[in-house]
Amino acid sequence: MKIESYINGNWINGSGSPKELHNAVNGSKVAEVCDLNNFDEAVIYARQIGGKNLRKFTIHERANILKELGKYLSEKKKEFYKLSAWSGATKSDSWLDIDGGLGTLFTISSKARKELSNKKFHLEGGVEELSKGGTFKARHLMLPLEGVALHINAFNFPTWGMLEKFAPTFIAGMPSIIKPATQTCYVAFGVVKEIINSGILPEGSLQLICGSAGNIFDYLNCQDVVTFTGSQSTGLKLRTNKNVQQNSIRFNMEADSLNCSILGKDAIPGSDEFNLYIDEIIKEMKSKTGQRCTAIRRAIVPNNFVNDVIENLKKRISEIIIGDPSESEVMMGPLVSKMQASEVDSKVSEIQKNCELAFTRKNNLNLKGLGIDNGSFFSPTLLYCKNPNTNEEVHSIEAFGPVTTVMGYENVDELCSIVKKGNGSLVASCFTDDDLFAREIVYGIGSYHGRLMFVNKYSAKESTGHGSPMPHLVHGGPGRAGGGEELGGSRSVLHYMQRVAVQASPNTLMNIADEFVKGAEKDESIHPFKKYFEELKIGDSVTTKERIITEEDILNFTNLSGDHFYAHKEDDLAMQSIFGRRVAHGYFVLSAAAGLFVWPNPGPVLANYGLENLRFIKPVFPNDSIYVQLTCKNKQLKIGDPNGIVHWDVVVKNQFHEDVALYTLLTLVKRKNN
Repeated sequence: MKIESYINGNWINGSGSPKELHNAVNGSKVAEVCDLNNFDEAVIYARQIGGKNLRKFTIHERANILKELGKYLSEKKKEFYKLSAWSGATKSDSWLDIDGGLGTLFTISSKARKELSNKKFHLEGGVEELSKGGTFKARHLMLPLEGVALHINAFNFPTWGMLEKFAPTFIAGMPSIIKPATQTCYVAFGVVKEIINSGILPEGSLQLICGSAGNIFDYLNCQDVVTFTGSQSTGLKLRTNKNVQQNSIRFNMEADSLNCSILGKDAIPGSDEFNLYIDEIIKEMKSKTGQRCTAIRRAIVPNNFVNDVIENLKKRISEIIIGDPSESEVMMGPLVSKMQASEVDSKVSEIQKNCELAFTRKNNLNLKGLGIDNGSFFSPTLLYCKNPNTNEEVHSIEAFGPVTTVMGYENVDELCSIVKKGNGSLVASCFTDDDLFAREIVYGIGSYHGRLMFVNKYSAKESTGHGSPMPHLVHGGPGRAGGGEELGGSRSVLHYMQRVAVQASPNTLMNIADEFVKGAEKDESIHPFKKYFEELKIGDSVTTKERIITEEDILNFTNLSGDHFYAHKEDDLAMQSIFGRRVAHGYFVLSAAAGLFVWPNPGPVLANYGLENLRFIKPVFPNDSIYVQLTCKNKQLKIGDPNGIVHWDVVVKNQFHEDVALYTLLTLVKRKNN
């Protein structure tokens, strides 16, 4: 296979001497790739074509395009599995990479449609009051950056690593240039080939560079973003690039770290939590052959359980069937390349200078499969660190393969001290059924981690696992882990947008943000419930007539609702409440308010869709009167649906024109041409 790059809307071959890529299982040549040299063209094309095309759509429209792409790629994943197998991946490994990547497309798309504005920008937070008279206000807008996102990915997850970065970038409205690790770029190449063939994405949304990244950093500017996943040393070199520094280019780094898994003191040998702990370490050793940035590198256990943990792990490691992943019995494949195997072996030797070798199958791999003698296989390796408080190497050197070091702790303070010697990690897991211990762990090590996972017998069945970053949750960590953050649902989209504080009069702010602002002009010429979705304008409003709330109303609502709270009863009881006398039910006030503003005849408004941000400001007493100001606040088009959702700003006032209740009402409104 000849690996091509996709830039400027075309598939092209690189120049110079080709680099051979080999099958990790048997060492055979599977592909070759050459470097590019026209990076300036790719960057210009992304900005001038891709960015402009993407910014024509709203956030929800881009999210729906991404959803359609996910559906299309799901039909092609069998072909991706074939490519993934060349990297030494078992079927389970490929599932993590390929299906995990596709799942991320769907999750980020869904979260963005539910949580972000259906506009070409996102409104973040509410209106900020900047003046006493209410004539000068502000709010924060998130706008797409007008550059390109350069995503530099690691070799271990060529599909997931690519898609989990591309998804939020696309929804934000930025084009992407994908730079996969050369060792496994054939997988990314195969996936991007199908993405381009689908014709689903707007032109310029995605480009692919296979081979070296060359001098592409020279062409980036302040509107661009660089994301990097890989080793700490490489990440630091890229982050300190002169152009990145001078132009304050956003640089998000997710680096391999010395992640740990903790065994609680309550998890005695033979307990459910102890057995689950052993299972998790073995699973993390086998998964991707330990080539995961989230893998368990340090197993930290109570001193009196150290021998039990080591003996159990030795037994389980000896049972792992290693070999050709195409063989159904095989549990663990090779490392991605011979170069990687040599690197891991070197790191193990460094760690072993101050640690004991507890178990290895280096001279007895007993490989399953034929013709695999030239594969990049490596033995699962267990080390033991007797003095984790003084041994620095075990907390700073990472063997990026199936390698874990066991170490002991005496108490919580010592445990937290040992964990923090890793100087920042992506994830730590803890196996315990002691919630007080779990809380101490969160307070003790949380600031050094991007994610903490606790497992006991109740959660184990549905636990997503130590090493699995979920698209809903942030992925990243401080210090050695890179100091970056990605994923986190809709949060990830905002990494590719610029937050700008807009200050203006209420009317100007409303017209900029396309959302009603208190104090802005209203149009009360036609009752807004008579208007179809397309006819409604932000600021369309109605002020209702007044209604007197009587004691009989309160009594009837009490009997109808069954709410006999003493504040709504006779005055001798109500006097004991904070109100000092009988008060109307808050929900009756809402019901009475609806009776004032609802248009009774059939029309475009079909049904209530929800109610948000309800606040009861003042009590309503018998013989008080109320009236309502209802204003069209925001409109949300439901793509592919004959209806839209309208958000109404609702203010219930009393006879003194004081606010009684505030909330946002959502209604389903019919579109005129459907």
